[in-house]
Amino acid sequence: MTPTLVRRRAAHAGPARQVDRRARARDWSEIQERMLVPLYEAVYERLEVGSGTRLLALGCGSGLALLLAASRGAAVTGIDPASPERLDLARQRLLPQAGDTRARADARILDGPLEDLRRADGSPAPAYTLVTAFEPIGGLAGDADGLAGRLAAATHLTERGAPVVLAGWGPPERCATSSVLRVAARAADPAAVPGPGARDGLRDGLEEVARLAGLRPDGSGRVACPFGYADLGSAVRGMLSTGLFDAAIEASDHHQVDKELTEALHGYQRSDGTVWMPNVFRYLIARTR
Repeated sequence: MTPTLVRRRAAHAGPARQVDRRARARDWSEIQERMLVPLYEAVYERLEVGSGTRLLALGCGSGLALLLAASRGAAVTGIDPASPERLDLARQRLLPQAGDTRARADARILDGPLEDLRRADGSPAPAYTLVTAFEPIGGLAGDADGLAGRLAAATHLTERGAPVVLAGWGPPERCATSSVLRVAARAADPAAVPGPGARDGLRDGLEEVARLAGLRPDGSGRVACPFGYADLGSAVRGMLSTGLFDAAIEASDHHQVDKELTEALHGYQRSDGTVWMPNVFRYLIARTR
């Protein structure tokens, strides 16, 4: 389907299809979020996250990365204003509830802006020793917009020299998912990046975001994060839960996006019905000044 045809269809298709964001959040939590566990663990291991760590997670999703940090002894705070549905799931995972021995008393989920990070008496919270922004940039054009500003705001809440971690897609030739994400770019916006890693200069994109946020790059790494699913249906739900296809669904037709996504995933389906897509993600460690 050409971008021109998508635009014509969107103009005559009537009201845009709305995405069920609560269902998407559940699919993210139950299917997709675990695909990034190797990234989380590699960063935590390298930075020796433990009982002395005070972690602020920007775009914390449904809280799995927070849970892993808390299991290492870290005090964790998560914020994700773009997805209150995911944030509700993070709250269920982490906040103390009567009789729930799995809840983390040293965890906090923030509904409002970063300025709301205060103690109960109104005084500033202790400075954070680590900030993470694990949501990978480079999937669609403009997905890094605003990240530098959020990082700059977060650094005012950290200790001097604290590490700030950004993540992004690796080179397209090492990310099988890049061909699948072209479905979202093609259907939603002809100007969008056709898959992770395709934008000119993306190799240095994380460094550029860090520079704009006033941070000092201090090392990087690459981590294999294969996307594996039990079957094609789970793969479709998992990929849709990323949010990268929402604009395509609202701009065109839900069933057409599902159809094109299913076709793109067929190439990664194994003889036993499972779906396997090798990917490499890159992370950058920067320091506050």
